[in-house]
Amino acid sequence: MSTLFELAIIFLLVAGCFFTLLGGVAMVKLSDFFRRVHGPAKASTLGVGCILVASIVYHWINGSGVHPREILITVFLFLTAPISAHLMSRAALSLMDERPPHPERTPDADAEVVDREDPAPREGG
Repeated sequence: MSTLFELAIIFLLVAGCFFTLLGGVAMVKLSDFFRRVHGPAKASTLGVGCILVASIVYHWINGSGVHPREILITVFLFLTAPISAHLMSRAALSLMDERPPHPERTPDADAEVVDREDPAPREGG
């Protein structure tokens, strides 16, 4: 196996591990539901995609051929992960209309309570 291909495989594996780890950290650290859906969906998709492409390149270079299973998994991942994140976000948005309006006082980043005006006053209340 050529050194160039080995470096490409190493780069893809390191990038894949980094983006997968980044998606996990985003799931834990981000505050809002929509951010928690968006961050891991994008980062983990890219991370697992890089790992699968590294596997495809490794098997192609070693002479065992490109396995259709790896290609199907990659295509399935890139099709389903963004669509499922989008559908979860739309479902959460539709449920937000059923929640009571937000309070008139919200905490500031410095843990102080700050009065604020509602940018879009709601009718009937």
